[in-house]
Amino acid sequence: MTFVIHTFPRFLVFSVASILLAFFGFKYQNHQPGLPQKSFVAINAQEDSSRLFLPDDLEATLWAEAPLFYNPTNMDIDAKGRVWITEAVNYRDFNTKPAERLSHKQKGDRVMILEDKDGDGKAESAKVYVEDTLLTAPLGIAVIGNKTIVSCAPNLIIYTDTDGDDKPDHREVLLTGFGGFDHDHSLHSVVSGPDGRYYFNTGNAGPHHVTDKSGWTLRSGSLYTGGTPYNKSNEGNQKSDDGRVWVGGLALRINPDGTGLKVLGHNFRNSYEVCLDSYGNMWQNDNDDQVITCRVSFLQENGNAGYFSQDGTRFWQADRRPGQDIFTTHWHQEDPGVMPAGDNTGAGSPTGIVYYEGDALGKNYRGTLLSCEAGRNVIFAYQPEKNGAGFNLKRRDLISSFPQASERYEWYETDNDFRKWFRPSDVSVGPDGAVYIADWYDPIVGGHGMRDKKGYGRIYRITPKGKKLTIPQLDPNTTNGLVEALKNPAVNVRALGFEGLRSKGDAVVEDVMKLLSAENPFHRARAIWLLAQLGQKGKAEVVKLLQSPDASFRLTAFRALKSVDAVSPYFKQMAEDPDAAVRREVGIALRDVPYENAQESIYQLLRRYDGKDPWMLEAIGTASDGKESEVYSYVSEHYKADPYHFSPQRANLTWRLHPVEAVDELKARAGSDQVQPAERRKALTAIGFIKDKKAADAMVSLSKSAFQDVSTQASWWLNFRKTNDWADLLNWEEATTQVMTPAYRKMLEMKKTVSDKNQPMAARIETAKQMASDLNGGNILVDMRVQGQLPDTIARSVSEVIFKNPDQNIRVVASQFFPRNGKVLKTDFIARMNGNVEKGEKLFANTCAACHKHGKAGADIGPDLTLIHKKFDKNGLLDAIVNPSASMVFGYESYTIVTKKNETYFGFLLSDGANVVLKDAAGQQHSVKADQIKSREKMPSSLMPEPTALGLNEQDLADLTGYLMSFK
Repeated sequence: MTFVIHTFPRFLVFSVASILLAFFGFKYQNHQPGLPQKSFVAINAQEDSSRLFLPDDLEATLWAEAPLFYNPTNMDIDAKGRVWITEAVNYRDFNTKPAERLSHKQKGDRVMILEDKDGDGKAESAKVYVEDTLLTAPLGIAVIGNKTIVSCAPNLIIYTDTDGDDKPDHREVLLTGFGGFDHDHSLHSVVSGPDGRYYFNTGNAGPHHVTDKSGWTLRSGSLYTGGTPYNKSNEGNQKSDDGRVWVGGLALRINPDGTGLKVLGHNFRNSYEVCLDSYGNMWQNDNDDQVITCRVSFLQENGNAGYFSQDGTRFWQADRRPGQDIFTTHWHQEDPGVMPAGDNTGAGSPTGIVYYEGDALGKNYRGTLLSCEAGRNVIFAYQPEKNGAGFNLKRRDLISSFPQASERYEWYETDNDFRKWFRPSDVSVGPDGAVYIADWYDPIVGGHGMRDKKGYGRIYRITPKGKKLTIPQLDPNTTNGLVEALKNPAVNVRALGFEGLRSKGDAVVEDVMKLLSAENPFHRARAIWLLAQLGQKGKAEVVKLLQSPDASFRLTAFRALKSVDAVSPYFKQMAEDPDAAVRREVGIALRDVPYENAQESIYQLLRRYDGKDPWMLEAIGTASDGKESEVYSYVSEHYKADPYHFSPQRANLTWRLHPVEAVDELKARAGSDQVQPAERRKALTAIGFIKDKKAADAMVSLSKSAFQDVSTQASWWLNFRKTNDWADLLNWEEATTQVMTPAYRKMLEMKKTVSDKNQPMAARIETAKQMASDLNGGNILVDMRVQGQLPDTIARSVSEVIFKNPDQNIRVVASQFFPRNGKVLKTDFIARMNGNVEKGEKLFANTCAACHKHGKAGADIGPDLTLIHKKFDKNGLLDAIVNPSASMVFGYESYTIVTKKNETYFGFLLSDGANVVLKDAAGQQHSVKADQIKSREKMPSSLMPEPTALGLNEQDLADLTGYLMSFK
């Protein structure tokens, strides 16, 4: 059976319980109607602080909570230290009517301003900045001076408060056309970059058709639909005005005036935020389809993050090659042109992210990347370490509601463990250097629903233990005040200093240059970005820094000059830089430079490539975009070798560039016993990405190789590519035709009886029952039902029989069209039953393993359930089993296709384009040419049968969930 589980980040399902925060150890005074009055008094200090676990040198205080605000999705902090919150009370209004939750929210969602006026470390003031019908579940906010930028698909909205009364006097839709209305996979928050431009991202709920203020249009999509009633139409392989195909989730940049929209990275699933450090490095997290492959990544500019196929027409499941693990295939890590995925954080639902550059917490925390993991009740911390042109990301749990990570994974029998309700939706830095955490507060995460009518939420403030932090007084009317603003640890407060100093031009060059000797290296980097925009005098100082002995100065100077289009004279010089990160940036900058102008710089990059660095290899690939044949000609000369003895440099460059001129060499490597199996596989992959008949012919030849690993892989590539890139390159017609067996003929004769309206209904039903127990007959009945040829009376009569058909695919597909005869199962009752783990393991083997893996057992048709205990509590898992169609995993929605020849196919949609590929419940793939499709319908129900159709009773479900939730 196929579990249908949402595993992506979303905000939902608050059920504020009557014993709210009992273990947190403070007196709860903000009583709301419907919650019993209770007082909670701390036994000792160790049981107080609401209760977060963090390093000994830090402390957490509950800074604010409902009813000051509700349902916090995102936050920013202004120069006065006030916290601005986007609420999402109207989230999923198609599931929960706002009037049933908070009746005063009928005018749209709100932006709230929270303030600690008396300086006691807790907010006591809350005011509504705006309540707007354009706001339905906004997911992002940035406060930059008197402008408040709110991200709420389809719009990026700027509210401007011109008179300082904390009410907007002007509203402008800066950009519109983003997909994902009322959807988590939509438009996320803006952040001001060190270059003064705005950076933001959007998830893969497209399509995104956005025109900036200069008339440039972004067109991006994928085959992902669903999640809301509004996300019905989307498609991949769309070209933007730059002629490029951008896919799925995107990282974007825009000038403050709305011009200059640019894609900085693409093919994400749903990166919740992108953040930048002061050197200009971009960081993000991303969620997965399965339950084990979330990630935190360094986003290299122009990076393809590898979720969908390169054109967005196939889910990652369609591209999975023999022998690939889920993380590798999920993020296409063995495909040329895909960036390194970063840290595999496993199961979870990642949300907000920020780079801490302040000193208030202590120098040990300076340069720390903080990533919210709402699914795991934790804030991850990284201090990225340079590794060639990229970074090593070593993760640690910094802040959690549990003292040990293992405790929060033991989710069975934890229905009333309120520690698991800590769901950090965002993390921000205040102007005082404190860290603030917005807590959505919910018993589960995932599922596109809102059940709590109170919308409880809270904000924590993290400070050094025993130290009171204060908000600095910043005077924007003086140069010194602007410099102090530029040094501020709050990301968008720095924008005030940047804009104010930039407006003064070269008159402040000397003042800004003083920051180049600042003790905090991030202050130095900010000064370099600003100098590049302070006229010719400032720009000249940045040019000098290209020769600095400090590699971080050279890197930032190169990027800063690139931001003002003044970097091209220095390509060749910097391509020779000893630092790999600097050379990486040269490669990125060369993407759109014609070959004749870029060749010498590219050659320098090639000569310095060490044959190992994946970030540098991708940068070289970026530089060679559209110039692969010419670049490969140089590679062949510089790294001379016969195909059997390629150096690591030659092998990796051939794989990454894969021009048609390399086919013969790749074919020789793939079929040689002088080449290691891993390298043979890599050569086969390179051939598989060459869109040319010569490559297809080579793969045909390799499919006959004497080496089993080669022939197996080559056969897979042929079967795969015939449905997409090579569909028109070879004659794929099969040489044999199917022979109809006597048993099949018999079923066709019985079909005539069932279809004959002149026959007695009893005879038609009896004949249908005989067919329902037969493999061929079951398939015919399902076809009849799909095409409206089987009456409800007959369908109801045969349901018990067809759900016992010996073919699992028939049983699963029948669940879409035949009524299930069985009683309703109550999950709350089952959740209170004791489960037998050993019996549950046997049930899984007999019932579920044909579609799902759990550990080493099972199949890869449905989602992998090995780590499902890290994703759901018992109630959440039971709901997914008993109501499998309530919220289906992306990529596991089922479709029915009927061809013009009246052939019927059912299964998961793997690829959509000229050829449509479905994978049925038996794992078999079916390819149908799009022009031969008569009808295509997305099924409203999951392919997974309900438990009653599988003969499972309450105790069976208790045993099964006990097994799946057991922590091993």
